[in-house]
Order: sequence, then C-alpha cells, then structure tokens
Amino acid sequence: MYRGLKCMLSGAIVAAVSLAAGVAFSAPEMVTIIHVNDLDRMGEKRGRGGVARLAAVVEAERAKGGNVLVTFGGDTISPSLMSGLDEGAHMIQLLNKVGLTAMVLGNHEFDFGPEVAKQRISEAVFPILGANNQDPDGNVIAGAQPSIMVDVGDFSVGILGLTTVGTMVKSSPGEFTFRNAADTAGEVAAELREAGADLVVALAHTDTGEDAEILARRDVDLLLSGDDHLLRTEYTGKILFAESGEQAEWVTLIDLTFDEIEKDDSKEFVWSAGYRVIDTATVVPDAELAAAVEGYEAQLSEELNVELGATTTELDSRREVIRTREAAIANLFADAIREATGADIGLMNGGGIRANRTYDPGTVLTRRDIQSELPFGNKTVLLEVSGQDVIDALENGFSEIENGAGRFPHVSGLSVTFDPGKAPGSRVIEVLRGGSPIDPAQMFTLAVNDYVAGGGDGYAVFKDKNRIVDENAAVLMTVQVFNYISARGEIAPEVEGRLNSVN
Repeated sequence: MYRGLKCMLSGAIVAAVSLAAGVAFSAPEMVTIIHVNDLDRMGEKRGRGGVARLAAVVEAERAKGGNVLVTFGGDTISPSLMSGLDEGAHMIQLLNKVGLTAMVLGNHEFDFGPEVAKQRISEAVFPILGANNQDPDGNVIAGAQPSIMVDVGDFSVGILGLTTVGTMVKSSPGEFTFRNAADTAGEVAAELREAGADLVVALAHTDTGEDAEILARRDVDLLLSGDDHLLRTEYTGKILFAESGEQAEWVTLIDLTFDEIEKDDSKEFVWSAGYRVIDTATVVPDAELAAAVEGYEAQLSEELNVELGATTTELDSRREVIRTREAAIANLFADAIREATGADIGLMNGGGIRANRTYDPGTVLTRRDIQSELPFGNKTVLLEVSGQDVIDALENGFSEIENGAGRFPHVSGLSVTFDPGKAPGSRVIEVLRGGSPIDPAQMFTLAVNDYVAGGGDGYAVFKDKNRIVDENAAVLMTVQVFNYISARGEIAPEVEGRLNSVN
C-alpha cells in the first residue's frame, strides 16, 4: 500500500507517496518530471511566472544530473496581446529554448484555426501530442503524435496526449473533432503497455470532469493535466495527478523511482513518487530566456503603433460620457465582442473603457489606442442567459448612474429604454431585440468580459450562468477589437438609440 507524507520547505511545497517494500531485483532508476501548463504569458508578473523562471527551474534540475523530463499541459499560442500579432509564434520559439520532452495540444492552440495550429506544431523542436483529435478521416492533426516512448535507463515511459472535447465549442478547430478523453486514454495506454511501457503518463489538457473520468478508469499511472488553471496534486489510489496552476507561477516536480521486484520467480515493475511544487518567485530567471522575452516585449511595443483603420465619426471615451449615456466607442467594443463570439447580445461595462479622450472624425486608430482604452487584459466569455437575466443585468447597470459608476452598460443587439429618475432596480422601462420586447423566458448567448461575467461591477446575475466559452478558453477583448477594425479598414460607430433615457 501507499503512505502519504507532507512537509513544508522554504520556497517549495513537498509531498510524497511511497510503495511498500518488496524484494529488489535490480538497481532502481530515478527520474524527475517537471510539469507546467497554461502558459501564454511570456514575461513574469509581480516577480513570478513566465518562461525565464520556468527555464531556471528546468536548468537547476538538469544541473543535478540524472533523468529529467519536462512536460507541458497545453495552451500557449493564445491568448496574449503578442499572440494577436504573431499568432503565437513567439511562444513556440521560447519553449524551444526551454527544451520540452513533450507538449499536449490545448484548446487555445486552435484559436487561429487548424492551419495556424499545424504551422506552430511544425515550428516546435519537441513532440506535440494529441491522441484524441481527428479529422473526418480519423487522422490526428498534421505534425502531432498520439504518443511517444521515452527510455529511462532500462525502463520505458509512455506519454500520451489528450485534449479537452470542449475545444469544439471553446475554439476554432475547423474539421477536427475530439474523442472522449478517458476512452482514448484507455486505448492508447493499452497500446503503450503492449509496446513495452513500464509507466504510462497521460499528458492532458482536460477539464475537471474529464480528469475525474480518466482517474476513475485507472488506465494510466500519472495524469499531468491543464485547462482549469488549478494548483493541485493528489494521489487517488493508483494514479498520481498534478496540475500546475498557470503561467509557470508554480511548477510541479514529480520525483519518480523505478524498480523491479521478484514475484513468483518473475520480475515485476514497481514505482514510487514524491512531488515538489516550486514557487517561481524563489528562483532567478534564466538570463538567456529573459533577454529573449525582453526582445519580444520591445517588438510588441513597436507593433502597438501599427495602424488598424480610420474612424469617420467622432469617438468619445471621456468618463462622464461612457458612465452616463450611450457612446459610439462603447458601441464599437460591444459590437466587436458580439461579432467575434457569434453571440446574440454583447454587453460592455463603461468602467472597462479607460483612455478618457476623444478621437476626431478621420483619426486613424492604432493598436496602442485600443490597448489604452481597454487596459485590463480582459477576455471575452460567452454565457447562456435568459431574457430576465438580461433585464436584471441592465437594472444593475443603471442602478448607480447618479454616482458615475463603472457598471453603466453598453449593448449590442438590443435597444433599451430606462428612467434614471426612478429608484434603482426599477429603472428599465423596455428592452427590445429585433424591434420586439425581449422574452424573459427565452435563452440567449451573451458576450461579456470576464470581469463582468465573474460578478464584477455588481453583475452578480452572471456569476453562475452556463459558460459556453469560459475564462480559460476566452480570447483577449483587445485582440477582438483589433481584428474588428482592421477587417473593415474604416469604421463609423454612432450613437444610434441603443440606450434611451426618458429623463
């Protein structure tokens, strides 16, 4: 049986599980697996995370000698401001310098479509895995592999890749679909064991429900996951599970011992494991990777000056405008996120618009202008809401007009009449969609930023709503606005009667 042990060390959390002693048949072999997931931010934030600190952890372990494997649980080419410019090429180039053993395809690897995903896969010098993605002919995406086998001394480790089925609604995989992750894990694990794998690792970008199903099947020995951005390590009976938060802020190291014991005059493979969770605020960033990141950030600064298109109408983002009445620039942003997600309705909180300036007709807008207006790095999520939810949300949005609160709502796909002179909670007079009153019982899709979706600015009505595209799968709002303007070349947003005050 296994025993658990936990203790705290400076800069790291350490835990271990160990196998009851058997009769040793041969000398044991040691291997450390370094696992990270959901890393799309190349630089550190508040002294933690980023590829340079990840590289430092990897370098320190390799300097000790012995066997070191580095696994990445997917989601890297998107979303980030830089990925909106180079479709994630910079992240693959940086990870090439880290030296991964394998990466699994995450849903964000398909954000720019399958052709870009194929291009990024071709640029990687490490294997990219995806056993459960398939085109109409049953083939995995070009360049990816279902699994790999890695030799560790006299032992073999099989690593298979799994991508969340939710990719089909969270991203843009084109003709590619995704088979049930647990079913695929069982099939590929059996193939790997037949081919000689002593230990089977599922390197997965799967959500908590899919993780639970894989763990329950017990077809693999280790499940190294991503997607949920959780910092979690546990032992469930026969499987060791790990997920390393996000952005390499924390890195999980799994120390494995492989051995053989004699049982009934034959050899039997056994393994034991301990883990360390490293806070990357405690490591010194790798100098080479830090310099590379600095170079990309300088390039990003230059790219923000790139022109997107001209506005033929005046745009006004002054605080006293966007927090009290309809504004053309807010309509622009609400339209952009609605179009990007294919939502029925778009909603933008006035407090999310921050440059506090005007743009004359004829102004050529740059990426920097949009970044200045939308500085918080918000992503656009897609919710399923009822007509009554929309009405309740609008009541919240109009509830503090007199205070100039940031919750003031701007909409796309609706026309709203409100009376600011009435008591908060009873200010919405009429909500029209397509010229007809909105049906409180009808269900709609709503595009909104992740801050509002999480209940920010008093929008508690959205907190528990079904997320068709959640925060982890969402794309940066700024990038969606970039694309909206550049696709047109010229825009003419207006104040057109979306918000109508009777007072």
